[in-house]
Amino acid sequence: MPDSTEFAPPAVWRRADGTVISCVEKIKVLNENLAELRQMAQDAFEDALLLECPETLIRAEFHRLVDSLRDPWSDVPRD
Repeated sequence: MPDSTEFAPPAVWRRADGTVISCVEKIKVLNENLAELRQMAQDAFEDALLLECPETLIRAEFHRLVDSLRDPWSDVPRD
């Protein structure tokens, strides 16, 4: 089984305007969420393989799932 250290969060998290997110708590939440999501995806990926789903199919479905995510605040003005 691959080691989870082969994936690392971005060295620097940036806002849409390119400025660096420097708040330690925000970075901690972002990194923890990414680690949890990666572990959940790894578990689901392994389950799919054990259930004889082709690797290419499950990867395509994961991509489709990510592509379906929507920003619930896209219509809210941001400062």
